Amino acid sequence: MTLEEAKALYPGAESFTFGDGPELCADLLALVRSGRKTATCGAARDFGPGGEAMPVAGRRDIALNWDGTPALVIETVEVRQQRFCDVEADFALAEGENDSLEGWRRAHRAYFERNGGWDPEMPLICERFRMVEDFGGGDV
Repeated sequence: MTLEEAKALYPGAESFTFGDGPELCADLLALVRSGRKTATCGAARDFGPGGEAMPVAGRRDIALNWDGTPALVIETVEVRQQRFCDVEADFALAEGENDSLEGWRRAHRAYFERNGGWDPEMPLICERFRMVEDFGGGDV
């Protein structure tokens, strides 16, 4: 399926990639497909004009493979802004990437340091979602 075909199925959908490289992108898509990943976050500085589209509760968006082809569709169920230092264990564990809040903090600090800088009080856009369709495996 092409991105144009996916956008025709989901009018108004934004498209995005998880992670900052092909391996991380594939790992995160696998976590979504398994049901383990139901949340994600990004630095607030990366959203808005000239950056990523702000997630909106109720909107369905297309997550891409690293090569730009559609992988799956998610529906945002909650969006909130909070500081990195205020992220709680339930959200960190819902991201599915770590088994503890401490592990989440280490991994996300490294990610943000690679991608524009990290500060313990940096604002994050925190999103909870559900998978709607897996283009590799059919409807959910």
